[in-house]
Amino acid sequence: MTSYGFHASHEQIGPRALLEAVMHAERAGFDAAMCSDHFSPWSARQGESGFAWSWLGSALQATGMPFGVVNAPGQRYHPAIIAQAIGTLGAMYPGRFWAALGTGEASNEHITGDPWPRKDVRAARLRECVDVIRALLAGEEVSHDGLVRVDRARLWTRPEQPPALVGAAVSVATARWCAEWADGLITVNAPVAHLREMIDAYRDAGGRGPLHLQVHVSWAPEQAQAEAIAHDQWRSNVFAPPVCWDLETVEHFDVVSADVPAQRVAEVVNVSADLGRHVGWLEEYAQLGFDQIALHHVGQEQRGFIDAFGAEVLPKLRPGG
Repeated sequence: MTSYGFHASHEQIGPRALLEAVMHAERAGFDAAMCSDHFSPWSARQGESGFAWSWLGSALQATGMPFGVVNAPGQRYHPAIIAQAIGTLGAMYPGRFWAALGTGEASNEHITGDPWPRKDVRAARLRECVDVIRALLAGEEVSHDGLVRVDRARLWTRPEQPPALVGAAVSVATARWCAEWADGLITVNAPVAHLREMIDAYRDAGGRGPLHLQVHVSWAPEQAQAEAIAHDQWRSNVFAPPVCWDLETVEHFDVVSADVPAQRVAEVVNVSADLGRHVGWLEEYAQLGFDQIALHHVGQEQRGFIDAFGAEVLPKLRPGG
């Protein structure tokens, strides 16, 4: 049975308000939660970017839900530090935490001052990071000299069961590659045919574990309001790779998205005031076999969305609904 989670967007909402939102989501009937991990937002209009790892400890303590985070080790984060963070949360909250690992975006990683590598180099670097993180979580002492360097690292605080390391992908090729190392797969909403192809590529290559989907939605009581929210908050997020990977600053995103029309935003966000349409979209995703679907309302005000979906959408998606 598919579980339905709440996506906590640090780029759009301050950490205190986001903690209140995730607590409210649990009370409203959401099963789980996940969050982003960015150094900067995608637009000045979004205006936030709290530190995910500080926030996750509070969120796990304040709720009983399982949580995940999408992280890019290798440049902004040394993999040994990420292993320590994963290990500590896993030890504190057994069975409730997972981390998705991806190759990242320049908008977050350029801050180190190091060059932003080509995609193939980033993929090779991530693969090294995965091996380092797994070995550390297994209790090994790790030294490694490659695209990342590690010297005699050992985790002294570890969970009994290492948290799942999930592969983050948006392309069929990356989904197939994730099958080599991941404990599950996460992607974002896309045309159903593309999602089916990604799932098939992952499973056919031997990919194991749960399938996660993050779904961008925009809801408001009136259609025009739902459209305005999506256009204001998410028009900087309509660009396919490699553009979204390689732009470096908020100003870059705001310039290139200045003339993006509302209909273009509706291609990447499920925009509707009709809660029944949202039920239909989510049912279609669930039928593909996703084990967990995290709903990301792209507006900055979350309470109305949480209340409406908790009362009118989630019950219809569950057995007997």
